[in-house]
Amino acid sequence: MQSIRVMQKIIDRKVIAVIRESTLDTALAVVDAAVEGGMDMIELTMTTPDALRAIETVRKKYDGQATIGAGTVLDNTTARQAILAGAEFVVSPAVDVETIRNCHLYQIPVIPGVSNIQGTIEALQLGCGVVKLFPSSLFHPGAIKAFKGPLPQAEFIPTGGVAIENLLDWLQVGAIAVGIGSDLSKQAKESNDMRKVTEYAKRVVETVNDYKAG
Repeated sequence: MQSIRVMQKIIDRKVIAVIRESTLDTALAVVDAAVEGGMDMIELTMTTPDALRAIETVRKKYDGQATIGAGTVLDNTTARQAILAGAEFVVSPAVDVETIRNCHLYQIPVIPGVSNIQGTIEALQLGCGVVKLFPSSLFHPGAIKAFKGPLPQAEFIPTGGVAIENLLDWLQVGAIAVGIGSDLSKQAKESNDMRKVTEYAKRVVETVNDYKAG
């Protein structure tokens, strides 16, 4: 099943590059730089101008080389459009019932965002065993242990505040993956040099690979 294969890739790679840019061209350039650096799980947020076009473009360009998802999906209509554009997984900042049902219908992994136990329970009841802990900047990595106390069956992907300096802190306490966004793209913003994004991506991948190697 496609849904299982994609989710397994996320679990294996352990890091998703979250691309949220102010222009289509910049978003595509950051994607290219991230993939060149080895980050091949890409989440293009719907807040990026021409996001659907970006998803379609990147999916065609990297088909078989990278996995492309849609992020910041707030409703069922947007989820459907993203899937038609080629999104292989869908991420939302909240729990939206119709979005989740539609993704399940088309066997597209959907990762709703939660920030408390109630939201996590709602996601689990809707068949989402993996949720996005968002924004992770509001939490300490120890929060995963606290969430898993009453809900050991839930799996978490912290996003929104994760950087290379703290990604291992999250993985070591049980996060199955992390999402890295602003810390990735700011490499180019600070220097106007996409090579910085590639270098950062390489460091992230090396850090994760060292972790997986024990």
